Formats: sequence, C-alpha cells, structure tokens
Amino acid sequence: MTSAAAESDVLRICRDLIRIDTSNYGPGVEGPGEREAAEYVVGQLQEVGLEPELFESEKGRANVVVRIPGEDSERGALVVHGHLDVVPAEAADWTHDPFAADLADGCVWGRGAIDMKDMDAMILATVRDFARCGVKPSRDLVVAFFADEEAGGVLGSHWAVDNRPELFDGATEAISEVGGYSVTVPAASGGDQRAYLLQTAEKGIRWLRLTAHGRAGHGSVPNDENAIVRLAQAITRIDAHVWPRQYIASVRALLDGLSTTTGITYADDDNTALLSTIGGARGFVEGTLANTSNVTMLTAGYKQNVIPQTASVNVDCRFLPGHEDELMAVIEELAGEHVTVETLHRDIALDAPFETDLVDRMKSALRAEDPGCEVLPYCLSGGTDNKALKELGITGYGFAPLRLPANLDFAPMFHGSDERVPVESLEFGQRVLARFLTDC
Repeated sequence: MTSAAAESDVLRICRDLIRIDTSNYGPGVEGPGEREAAEYVVGQLQEVGLEPELFESEKGRANVVVRIPGEDSERGALVVHGHLDVVPAEAADWTHDPFAADLADGCVWGRGAIDMKDMDAMILATVRDFARCGVKPSRDLVVAFFADEEAGGVLGSHWAVDNRPELFDGATEAISEVGGYSVTVPAASGGDQRAYLLQTAEKGIRWLRLTAHGRAGHGSVPNDENAIVRLAQAITRIDAHVWPRQYIASVRALLDGLSTTTGITYADDDNTALLSTIGGARGFVEGTLANTSNVTMLTAGYKQNVIPQTASVNVDCRFLPGHEDELMAVIEELAGEHVTVETLHRDIALDAPFETDLVDRMKSALRAEDPGCEVLPYCLSGGTDNKALKELGITGYGFAPLRLPANLDFAPMFHGSDERVPVESLEFGQRVLARFLTDC
C-alpha cells in the first residue's frame, strides 16, 4: 500500500513544514502568512510531476489545490485537505523551540506538529508516493492546503469556496483534521482496548462582541450608568450560566460505544467515570455535551480619570448542531438591556452520518494496520475547513489517523505548549491514509 520512501517522506516533510513559521495572529494583525509554506508544498508536488495551483486571497495568504485523477472519475471526488497556518507560540513556554522541529523522546516537537502539519505531511507523502509508483486512487482526489483556518478560514477555505468553486467540481465528500486518533481505554473483558475517534460532527461558531453602553463622566463623580460595570455584570451572568446538556446522535453513539467497550455505565447527568477513561480527549468530548460560551478578550477605557461611554468583551460561543437559535436567545437575555450583541464571525455546525460506505473504508484502513481496534464517532468542540466545503454540498469528516501511546496527553496539545507528535504515529498515519485513499 505504501513504500519505505513515503514513510521517510512523512517525517522529513512534517519537520520542514514546522520550521516554516506560519503563525496566524488573526484579522488585522500582520503575520508571516502561508506563502512560503505554500511554495514548499507546490515544490513537493511538482517534483513528482503533479501540477498544483497556488493562489492568494490577500498578499501572502496562499492556498494550494491539485486534482489527482482516479480510476473512476465518474464517482464523486474526495477532497483531502489541510491548513498551513498555525496559532502563535511563545518559545519561553516550550521545552523545545516551537519552530525548530526537534526530534526528542521519539517525537517531532513544534507548533503544528498535531494541528495540523502532521496531516499535511501525511497527505503530501502519500500523493507523492502515488505519483512516483503510478498508483491511482479509486476516484478523483482534490488535494487542498488552505490558509487562515485558525482565524475561521475567511482568507482560506471560505475564500476558495466563494471565488474558486470550480476547483471542487464533482466533489461529494471530504476528510481533514481532528479525527481518527486513538485513545486507550480499559476493556470490560480485561486489559486495554484501543479506540479511534472518527469525527463525524462539529459544533458551530458564533464569535461575538458584547458592547455595554453607559454615561461618560469624570472619574471622581459617582456614576450609576458606568459601562464597565454594566459589562462586568453581563460577563458575570454569562459565566454563571449553566448550559443544559443535550446529547446529539454522534455524542450519544460515542458514549454508548465507550460504555460497551469498558463495561462502565453512565447517566445523562453523570458520565464522569466513563469520560475519565479517555484521558486528554475528555475535554474535547465535554465540550460537545452542551452549548458553550467563553469570554476571551476585553476592551474598556482610555484614561485613568475618565469613565468611558462604552466597554466591550469578546465571547467565543459554540453551538451544537440544531441549537444555534437557542444559544443566541440565551446570550441576548444574559447580556441585558444596556448591552448590544454583535456577531464578528459565524460558521455552521456539521453532522454527518456514521453508517456510510466511506466510513466503512476508513474503519477497514485502520483495522488493517491495527487489528482488533474499535472505531467510534464523535463530535468536535472546535471547527475545521469542512464547514466551508459544506457550502458546496460536500460532506466532511475528521480523519487524520494517528495510533498514539496510551500515556500521551494528546488533545490538550492543540493550541497548547510542547505540541509534539510521535514519529511512529506519523508513519502509521501515512500508511493508513495510503490504504484509505487507494480504496476510498
């Protein structure tokens, strides 16, 4: 299914990409952009005879797309995509330089090692191997590397969908990040059981700005219409609000599957014992039991002795599929009469079926490399570029396969310090991906 050259390629490419700083600081803040990484990707593809297209949404914000013909081009094409940008990293907080791609303790260390230059490397190594060996996938592949995913994909996947939809003509399904990784849980029959979490759903996004309005005045004069106080009261109400648990189908299937595997029962109001079995992935799952709202940024005032007329806070809200209107109604109520609510960025929730031929082929590819493993669906608390592709009717899944050591606290490394991926996991993922894309 794959060659020794591909396994060597995946490590080299992953390290090369990590060394290219593509930190995304968000809208309005200048950063290095993705151009250098995109040119690297183009070079890797051209080296094996492929003809990718590089295009920019803005100066330096580069995307790359290449179509690879399959055995049956009449079937709907599969989009295989990754993003080239990463969140920023403070070197002082890391054991190893976040942009050095050091090899230590059997891992590649660096920003993007799991989010998601590891998957970018798996994709590149696999399609390069196919081109070198003359392997044709079962259907057309649209291979894409997007900019700007870490800021909502406005200059990446969304821009490509809005301005270059022809690149995705005929595509029906897609795979990308944050799914297909393993957790090791205790088996009901004794010993351990490896289970791979395949992402079938994603929460939607509402990034909000709440602005409190009041009466400006001198800092020495009592003021019962202080915008900062009104904002603080709104923040307190939002922070204190307990969002009710609501078990969508993918979450229910995950919990039921874990319960069967481990023999640990759970109740809707108490799943602590069950979730404690999945280690660091627990946070991802807990984030999908309800809508969420988290305060992230504050702006208020401009001088020590002046009470400002307005004060604002940014709130990161994530809603379960089918629960967006409910989330917004609650936030409006909690904000109160003196606070306006503005949407800075919105993106849809996703919910794809688990019982499909495509998922069956993912399971087969995993079990060929890891016999006896379990494969369970789950919902992602964050978001991916699959949201943009859904606008073209493309159904997306998270499938970046990684067999992980039981003691590696994987999920908390997303956007965290000391991000790293085991070399063996990278090589495993490339083998699984090659099997899947040969028979997708």
